[in-house]
Amino acid sequence: MLIWSDTLYVVVAALAFDAFIGDPDWLWRRLPHPVALGGALIGFLDRKLNRDKRSPMHRKLAGVSVMILLLAVSAVSGFLIELALRQIAFGHLLDGLIASTLIAQRSLYQHVAQVRAAFADGGLSEARRAVSMIVGRDPDRLDEAGVSRAAIESCAESFSDGVVAPAFWLALLGLPGLIAYKAINTADSIIGHLSPRYQSFGWAAARLDDLVNLIPARLSGFLVAMVAPVAGGSTIAALKVMWRDAGKHRSPNAGWPESATAGALGLALAGPRRYGERVVDDAFLNAAARKDATPGEIGRALNLLIAACLLQAAVYATLVLVT
Repeated sequence: MLIWSDTLYVVVAALAFDAFIGDPDWLWRRLPHPVALGGALIGFLDRKLNRDKRSPMHRKLAGVSVMILLLAVSAVSGFLIELALRQIAFGHLLDGLIASTLIAQRSLYQHVAQVRAAFADGGLSEARRAVSMIVGRDPDRLDEAGVSRAAIESCAESFSDGVVAPAFWLALLGLPGLIAYKAINTADSIIGHLSPRYQSFGWAAARLDDLVNLIPARLSGFLVAMVAPVAGGSTIAALKVMWRDAGKHRSPNAGWPESATAGALGLALAGPRRYGERVVDDAFLNAAARKDATPGEIGRALNLLIAACLLQAAVYATLVLVT
């Protein structure tokens, strides 16, 4: 129990550091961000191993090998860092500071808030530019409601895989678990696509990402539902919508935080979306609710985000006290 208590202390420290410091631009202009380093390694392996002339089976096996290598490098790196930090004073605090670079509470808030601010500063055209930084859909085809829903959906999904999941794996397996999770999540974002190039090579990355987000996605939906009243919503209504509609999402995980957010805000989210020339004909979550989201709804979603982050931190702090 003592070892787990130490790990939980690191989680609380990491959440606090990220909330108050975030990702300072001055630092990452001078040093490569850990996620950027992982992305560079994945890109290198993609260029070397994902050859068009190879059969789908060979490309799938190559993708599996890439993920095994990434997990090994991540776990060993995390273990060695933790081992070194245990030998020095205030090692747990430094552990939390390092871990905070892989948690996205503050940066997520800032990116979504920029979309809301863009509406006020430059209207729809500026908001489209801002939302294009956080979503992959074609911004030029989005009206005000479409931009607002896109920002809210990104906020909900990223709360799960950028905040709840990193904290969960840090609590469960320490820094090795956190770094391994971020490696899987980064690989999925780079190669875990259904395009002809990555359908086979990225298969392992996509499946692993689904697996490691299975529990955190459901936890994130529950956290959002619990704080629904801060956005003028109902916890019971949010839980009902989440339970009913989460499975309608094309992702096995994203539907949980998104449907909880839809229920908490009284909005219909997801639905048909365009990514370039590709149209995704998904069902709406909370379909009976209104679809005309406004920039003000982005503010309500940000209130949910802050409250859900605080609730998560409170849960881990309580676990520190009782273990």
